[in-house]
Amino acid sequence: MKQKRAAKEERLPRIVVIGGGTGLSVMLRGLKEKPLDITAIVTVADDGGSSGILRNELQMPPPGDIRNVLIALADVEPLLGNMLQYRFNSGTGLAGHSLGNLMLAAMTDISGDFVTGIRELSRVLAVRGRVLPAAGQAIVLHAEMADGSIVSGESNIPKAGQAIKRVFIEPEHVEPLEEAVEAIREADAILIGPGSLYTSIIPNLLVPKLAESIVASDAVKLFVCNVMTQPGETDNYSVSDHLDAVHAHIGHHLFDYIIVNDGEIPPQVQEKYAEMGAQAVHLDLEEVQRRGYQVIADRLVLFRTYLRHDAARLSHHIYQLVENWMSRKR
Repeated sequence: MKQKRAAKEERLPRIVVIGGGTGLSVMLRGLKEKPLDITAIVTVADDGGSSGILRNELQMPPPGDIRNVLIALADVEPLLGNMLQYRFNSGTGLAGHSLGNLMLAAMTDISGDFVTGIRELSRVLAVRGRVLPAAGQAIVLHAEMADGSIVSGESNIPKAGQAIKRVFIEPEHVEPLEEAVEAIREADAILIGPGSLYTSIIPNLLVPKLAESIVASDAVKLFVCNVMTQPGETDNYSVSDHLDAVHAHIGHHLFDYIIVNDGEIPPQVQEKYAEMGAQAVHLDLEEVQRRGYQVIADRLVLFRTYLRHDAARLSHHIYQLVENWMSRKR
């Protein structure tokens, strides 16, 4: 009995990370270096580019966000990671496709289903953790805009040029993977974001049993807020606006901690993003705290070609929060 108890206490903290898009992949590159048992639950609402073509022609869930997460968590040489991200720019039928997407499509065909294909490719790439789609089938994302019109398709929503009132999925009662629900039930920490709020984050939370499992979990729940607003999705949004959008769709006060950037963004970088219609997400600290959230604010950005989260610094804060939470539970 003592040996079993010791083994339980010595296991790695279990963290479930939910989202999609580039922001999630950047963060996971930092988290995989920490002693954590990671499960990533990734959106299957993408319908643009290579993912959209494979989704329509092969009747499979879109592979793009899954590919990015697999590569982020893989323990492979950088050259192999670059190769998997390589996108063909010529060739009939090949142009626009990334090699990683084609490999996922091939593995799905070989293994017989998408989830098994992801599992097998994860093994080949020595992925540190598990990667699961939010559902075993593709979902269609719809948005009701401010004027009441409905826009269908994840890739079309940011192009509509209007404020988003709400998003919803089809089929409405899609079943999540049982493995994803089980991972949430067993999690010590649940981490949501960063990523496109309405097209990468919220679609996962609209899968009914996933949202219910998150609400019921006694894990510490963290939200990593985006650094910049996204044109066509979160124009002029503050941190509290992001939280309000999640609450409006789920109907629950979901998070214990909000992790935000309060580091200065150089004026020249702000100007570059302003040309694209984006600006820094305003940290309305008093408003966020008034709603009962605890805020972790730090300089969390790096700028190279694009502005990204500092994966090392961000993962440090996440790991400390998870460790402190587990220490209090022991």
